[in-house]
Order: sequence, then C-alpha cells, then structure tokens
Amino acid sequence: MTSATDPDPEGLLRHWDVIVVGTGIGGATLGHALARAGRQVLFCELGDLGGRPQRGEYAELADGGDGRSLGPADAARLAAAGRCADTIVDRSGAREHSFVPFIGHGPGGSSALYGMAMERFLPADFEPGRFGGAATDAEIVERWPVSHAELLPFYARAEALYGVRGDADPLAEHPPQLPEPPPLSPAGAEFAAFLASRGLHPYRLPSACDYRPGCGACQGFLCSSGCKREAGNACLEPALREHGAALLSGCRVLEALADGRRATGVRCLQRGRVLELRARSVVLAAGALQSPLILLRSAGGAGLGNGSGLVGRNLMRHLIDVYLVRPRGAAGGFDNRRKEMACNDFYVDGDRKLGTLQSFGRLPPAPMLFGSLASDLRASRWGWAAPALALARPLMKPVLNDISQGWITLATIAEDLPYRDNRVAPHADGPGRIVLEYRLRAEAHERMRRLREHLERTLRGRAWRRLDQVANNQRIAHVCGTCRFGDDPRRSVLDRDNRVHELDNAYVVDSSFFPSSGGTNPSLTIAANALRVAERIDRALD
Repeated sequence: MTSATDPDPEGLLRHWDVIVVGTGIGGATLGHALARAGRQVLFCELGDLGGRPQRGEYAELADGGDGRSLGPADAARLAAAGRCADTIVDRSGAREHSFVPFIGHGPGGSSALYGMAMERFLPADFEPGRFGGAATDAEIVERWPVSHAELLPFYARAEALYGVRGDADPLAEHPPQLPEPPPLSPAGAEFAAFLASRGLHPYRLPSACDYRPGCGACQGFLCSSGCKREAGNACLEPALREHGAALLSGCRVLEALADGRRATGVRCLQRGRVLELRARSVVLAAGALQSPLILLRSAGGAGLGNGSGLVGRNLMRHLIDVYLVRPRGAAGGFDNRRKEMACNDFYVDGDRKLGTLQSFGRLPPAPMLFGSLASDLRASRWGWAAPALALARPLMKPVLNDISQGWITLATIAEDLPYRDNRVAPHADGPGRIVLEYRLRAEAHERMRRLREHLERTLRGRAWRRLDQVANNQRIAHVCGTCRFGDDPRRSVLDRDNRVHELDNAYVVDSSFFPSSGGTNPSLTIAANALRVAERIDRALD
C-alpha cells in the first residue's frame, strides 16, 4: 500500500526500461512493440487527458464557436479536441507573425486528427540523390541508410497493426496485399473512370479505417464512432491495458538527461511539478517540431546530439495544393467525406520528383473556411484589410458553403527538399513557443509548376478550381527532417537505427528522422520504421 507520505505515489520514479516521449504514430507504435516484448515502458504525453474529449467536431465550432482561428488563449478548447495550443513564431518573411499549428496533442498525437491515409513510400523515395534539379544551396540529398526492401516486412506489419484497407497502386513495384475497402461512391467511381480515360491509374487509397456504419471519416477532429485506427487505439491503449505500460499525461518534457554518452532519463514539467524520470533508454517521438527542441534545450541549453549542427535544421513540409472538381451525374451519390482514391502517375516526372494525387476528404465547414481566410489575411502584408473582410462575410457564406460541400476535393502532395536554413529553434520565452524559419526555393516553385500543368491537362473538360496552399507556412503539413538519420555523423543527427550518433541509448522515431520527405503521406513509413527500431532497442536492452 501507498502511505500518505509516499514521495512517489504513482510509481513514476522507478528505473524504467524505456521512456517514450510522445504518443503519436512513432512513439505509440514503438512503445507498444516494446511493452509487448516485456519491457517496462513509460509514455510521456504533452496532451492532458483531463476533461471529456470533444469528439466529432472541430474545436473552432465546439460550444457555439463561430469558426474563427484559435490561439493560445483557447488552450482548454484545443486540448478537449486533442489539439496543440503551442505557438509557432514564423520569422520566415519580412514580417514576423504567430499562429497555433493544426497538429495533435494527446493520445495518438496528430494521428487522432489525420485523414487515415497510410501509403507506402516508393523505392524512389529511398534514393533521392539520383534525381537532379535541386538548387545548388540545397543539402546533398543522399540515399536513406535503410533500403525500401529492408522496410518491406515492417510495412506489412504496420498495415496489419493499423488495419489498413485499400487497393494496391497499379504502378507499384511491391504492391501490398490489403483487405478490400468499401466500393467507391458513385461520384468517386465516375471520377476514377474519368482519370482512367485520361490514361492514369487510379486506385482506392489505403486507409486505416474500420468503415463502421455511419462512418464520417472525421478528418481534422477526434473520431466519434471508433472507425479511425490511430496510434491511440491501435497501440497506446493496448500497451497500457494489456502489456503493463504506464502513461504520464499533461507532461511537457523540457530536456533529455545524460551522463557522458549515456542518456539517463528526462526532466519534465507535469501539472506544476518538475520531475526527473530515469530509464535505460530514452526515445523522443514528440514530432518533428518538438523533438529537436528537446535536444537543443538539453544540457543547460548547450544541446545534446548536435555535433553535426543539424538538430532542428533541414525542415521539410509537403507542398500541397487543393483541387475542387464538380461531380458529374451522381445525384444522391456524392460523399466528399472519405479519402477514396489516389494515383501516382506524376510521382516521378523525368529527372524530378513530384508527388501524388489523392482524395482530400471534406474541407472544413464554411465558418472555418472564413476564419482561415481572415487569419491568412491578417498574417499577410494586406493585414490592414482584415476588418473589411468581416463586412463581406454574409456575401461569402453561400460561396464557402458550396466550396465545402459541393465539390469533389483532391490534393496534390509534392516532395519538399532539405535546406540547412529551413529550421525550428527554441524561443526565448520558453517551450510553449517555437521559432520557425522556412522559405520555398525556386526549384520548389518549378516542380509545382510542372505538377500544376499535369493537373490542368488532366482536368481539361471538367469544372474545377485550385486553392493554392504551397506558400502558406501555416499549412505546415507533414513536417519532417529536423533530426535526420544517415551513416555519416557529420551530415546527420541519427544513425541507421535512429540512435543519436553521440549517445548510446537515445533515439528519435517520429518524422524528424526523414532525410527526404517523399511525395505521399508519412504515417505508414513512421510506423514501419518504429517497429524496426523497436527490435533494435529490445536487443540492446538484453
């Protein structure tokens, strides 16, 4: 029994086998695998589990919200929706501005909000150096230290773990064997046939969804029906319920602790108390914005694992445009909620890597679209015009309703390249604020021009419009690369097993490790690699 004076009533101060910081795809997948192997695992999660989660609705619309963009003052509402309340201070342009990124904090991390697309990277993604066209000031993009073939068995395990269902890409060299997904909606089937008539190869997008009756896809908010297979219900909950793992929520990890080459644990702030937690191995999986900052804040701000000078640098995000296409002849059969289809005919274009075309899912409701427009305007050089936009709201409502509900919504996801000066850094005001410096290069604009030309030719004869999002840093989709792995410690932060080069027992398993961004959704690759690294850590603990 625990006495009233017990200094450790929760049993947190034991010596754990592994501390995992973050419960998103990387952290929960790895922690689940290690807990199943019999290791004592403690998860540290920034999101707090207090209060009833707001499910089935955007935070911007909960409790009578009007759709305006939320900020740090709305922390409680964001937390109830599984959302981040930290602030990014964007110093990329001539005018500094701040925003709260649309990422997850809480069980499952951002996967609790994702659209469930789980695609394998292509073999070409593991050999980015063979594609020309990068600007001369880009970091040299080398092969990944692991091969596509090495990751294949882990891809299959991750697909089974997350219940991925879908078709195989007809162009894939190593197509997955997946359970059958639901049939396309009538509008989706018509559009897939249209793409095929243009010589493309559409397929039903692999998704981590159970497709229960009434499934609404729940992209951008917490699932209300249990359809969504995400890191929380696929890995974290079983690890806690069945395999003896523990969870410390509401826990901001301030730094990693080390003695020479050995990581000894973490120092964290949890509901007003500072804790030092000890473990035989430390795994950072707080996301590509936060994991590098934990390393940079460590050792009294001198940093850990930064002998290469690359911690926080080489930040990449996917370059995304949204396309709206009018459905044809599908009265009563239009459902724009699900991410139904994809095609990769434009993934590689001669000597350039471009990316994928896939269903986007439903856009946010009209009030949120208006709030997003207002936020973008305030952050631009036309910020002085924001009050005038409010006057136009009644006139814009039917247009925004039509955009949100009346179109097939698609996205192009194009690869980003690593540049040393694209980075995140700690802010002087403390760990709740993140400095971002990111700018697009001419080569990115050129590749997007090529991709847009492909889409314009493909969509000829259809009613369509494009929503350009590529240059908007607030759409910081699929951020990665800030602690990349590689064989050369001078050019990477982590080794091929995701171990920090300068530490014997510290690892990073979120998308920070990507040396290149690929041109499709990263979740499955993060999960597959986490399973691979879990095997290495388990052996190292023996």
